[in-house]
Amino acid sequence: MSARDVILSRIGAALRDVPADERPEDVDVPRRYSRAFEGDVVELFVERISEYKTTVRRVGAGDVVQAVAEQLRSRGMGRIAVPADLPDIWRPLELKVVSGALDARALDAVDGALTGCALAIAETGTIILDGGARQGARALSLVPDYHLCIVEEQQIVGTVPEAIGRVAASVRRMLRPVTFISGPSATSDIELARVEGVHGPRTLDVVVVSEV
Repeated sequence: MSARDVILSRIGAALRDVPADERPEDVDVPRRYSRAFEGDVVELFVERISEYKTTVRRVGAGDVVQAVAEQLRSRGMGRIAVPADLPDIWRPLELKVVSGALDARALDAVDGALTGCALAIAETGTIILDGGARQGARALSLVPDYHLCIVEEQQIVGTVPEAIGRVAASVRRMLRPVTFISGPSATSDIELARVEGVHGPRTLDVVVVSEV
């Protein structure tokens, strides 16, 4: 038997006594691990995601477009892909912005992408994209070599369990893939040589927007 066959046979054996009409939510699973964080989640998120070679700026709600424009100019960005529903107050007028249904070739031709997010996790410094509002298709945040993500303070939760609890319902309902981003894309080969930009953007910047 192959390893695959062994694994599937063990799964089948473990599920043999499960009633055919039983659903996952019918079984109460004890959750004894920490599910909440006490403290300043915004400060912790900024600290943790900065450790992943990510540039973070904190601004007020009225200063978003200026911060976005300054950050894009500092990176030499001239043509940016954005979700079709990105708010106009987040779009810098002096840069060329493209949106709509863009294929991989079109996304590869832009300088970078500007999106919002679904949630962010303070403890791990992670941004979550679920394909919802202000995020666009999954390829938008994976194909361009640069990604500028806008995170609103009210979207930041303390822990992974909190985040999963928030996105689980929409994932089940819309059957969309979820992307977890902790800094720029990076991987290492067998000799531990770090390579960036293999599975996503080589550079990630974040603008954190305060509630007031």
